[in-house]
Amino acid sequence: MFYAGCMTLSGASPQTYIPLDTLLEDYALLSDTHTGALLSKLGSLDWLCLPRFDSQAMFTRLLGDREHGHWSLRITGGEVISQNYLGDSFVVQTVWRSPTGTARVVDFMPIHGNEQPDITDLVRSVHCVEGEVEVESILRLRFDYGESTPYFSTSTVDDISIVQAVAGPNAVYVRGPKMPHRRSNDCHSGSFTLKAGESLDWVLTWAPSFEPHPPMPDYTRSLESTLAFWASWVNGLPQQHLYDAEVRRSMLVLRALTDKRTGGIVAAPTTSLPEDFGGVRNWDYRYVWLRDSALTIEALVEYGLSTAALQWRTWLLRAIAGDPENLRIMYGLGGERHLPERELNHLRGYEDSVPVRVGNGAAEQYQADVVGEVMIALETIRRAGCPEDDASWGMQKAILGFQEANFERKDQGIWEMRSDPQFFTHGRAMMWAAFDRGIKAVEEYNLDGPVDRWRELRAALREEIMEHGYNEEIKSFTQSYDNKLVDASLLQLAQIGFIGFEDPKMLSTVARIEEELLDDHGFLHRYVTDGSDGLEGDEYPFLICSFWLVEQYARSNRLEDAKEKMERILAVQSPMGLLAEEYSTQHGRLAGNYPQAFSHIGLISAARAINFEEARNR
Repeated sequence: MFYAGCMTLSGASPQTYIPLDTLLEDYALLSDTHTGALLSKLGSLDWLCLPRFDSQAMFTRLLGDREHGHWSLRITGGEVISQNYLGDSFVVQTVWRSPTGTARVVDFMPIHGNEQPDITDLVRSVHCVEGEVEVESILRLRFDYGESTPYFSTSTVDDISIVQAVAGPNAVYVRGPKMPHRRSNDCHSGSFTLKAGESLDWVLTWAPSFEPHPPMPDYTRSLESTLAFWASWVNGLPQQHLYDAEVRRSMLVLRALTDKRTGGIVAAPTTSLPEDFGGVRNWDYRYVWLRDSALTIEALVEYGLSTAALQWRTWLLRAIAGDPENLRIMYGLGGERHLPERELNHLRGYEDSVPVRVGNGAAEQYQADVVGEVMIALETIRRAGCPEDDASWGMQKAILGFQEANFERKDQGIWEMRSDPQFFTHGRAMMWAAFDRGIKAVEEYNLDGPVDRWRELRAALREEIMEHGYNEEIKSFTQSYDNKLVDASLLQLAQIGFIGFEDPKMLSTVARIEEELLDDHGFLHRYVTDGSDGLEGDEYPFLICSFWLVEQYARSNRLEDAKEKMERILAVQSPMGLLAEEYSTQHGRLAGNYPQAFSHIGLISAARAINFEEARNR
């Protein structure tokens, strides 16, 4: 293993060693529902964007090296003997043991509530439990994804040291114990001795550089209030017969990725974590995909969490606004429409996977399935008893109009192919679902709309899909009308009600998916990566696809197969219960952006299907 160090002021030998390319599963997520940080098992904050998920990172070591920003807090000569979340929260407790003593480190991003909603900060606290320990802190602040070195100033007030770092529009204040902090080469490092019962605390706060020094919140109850916030989120969840802990953690992840101010739900808090170690399939997921958000809303509503669903519906109204004819597949957290993609050439990438990208060019794509995903989610909200209003239903009629206007248009598909557009079977089936939900809204909820026209389009899509999307020769639905390949997204055809789970055509499609897309370890790829998607390289199995297969098994009288595969997937969770986008069975490692909402959505839906069928069979 390779190590990197930070020199002290005197130029002495490195004091602290931090492993490079920490495994993704060795990171814990911290979140205040505005942004998120990744904390390594060895106490290094290697990723943090402030003040929003999609802001420029100030700790970027995850995608570069130590020079690009990180904050290590560890016990000299110690080893980590445990790391866990405190209850149902994103408060991380790490216990260290050294030859001279034991210490407990607590890291969290406080939830301040309505009193101070604009404060974005992070707390690190060390408490010596027994004996005596030496605490080492190495703080390297960088802005603009590690490319900008800030101007530093330091001061001391009431024995509290304050380091101020300013670069462009950003300012960060780090309040902590009075030095012996040393600064060398723009790295603040220091060692502190603690005896049993003694504690040290640090607080990092972000603020606009052109505004006054932010007020110092009262942190005496911040840990208690933060724990209470997270616990309240899942407090009302119904107890699951199977997979209860996994569902609760997944629900918490979805809340952690939902911006409290705007209601936007990011796909992941990271960018450019590779789908192929050393490859080029590296994308920025810190934005709000309508598809991912819609599936999140379905999961939340099914478990009784409809308040967040209504917040997202309000976000959707703002994002689409009066421009439904130019519906986007993704938006920024505040509803921003344009997310230009660029490359950060100064970063070496995680596992040397380049390019590192920020922004996402797929925002300019047309993807035919998106309206269907949104309409299904909004129907779920309606069925949960949330009242429909004129603005919401007006938006739904408008996006169905958008879909009709693009009825004959080919698209890039759910997987955002960067090749020529096609008629993807999954996308056409989702269009069917969109009109189907519009029709049901009129028929069952007495809403208005051109229902006869929607019925006509729905019927035309069904006939078209059965003629061109199902291949009688191979007895399977196909990825597109122009090929004989299968695609894991075809597993959604039964989930949306286009076809029954036990329909012979569905079962024969599942058999072909198992034959062509399952790897030797039982994990499912999205599709065959033969270059036809317009991208170089390969990719690992996608976890949501494996969860879709679990759901298909459960719903088609293969409950034992479903439970076996569910256990297989759950075995690759991080120790903190987090899932990335993919799992490399070749390397035995999580891969892709992390943690990934899509994967946790799949877990929740698969668990629900198994529990439902288990109860029905009892």
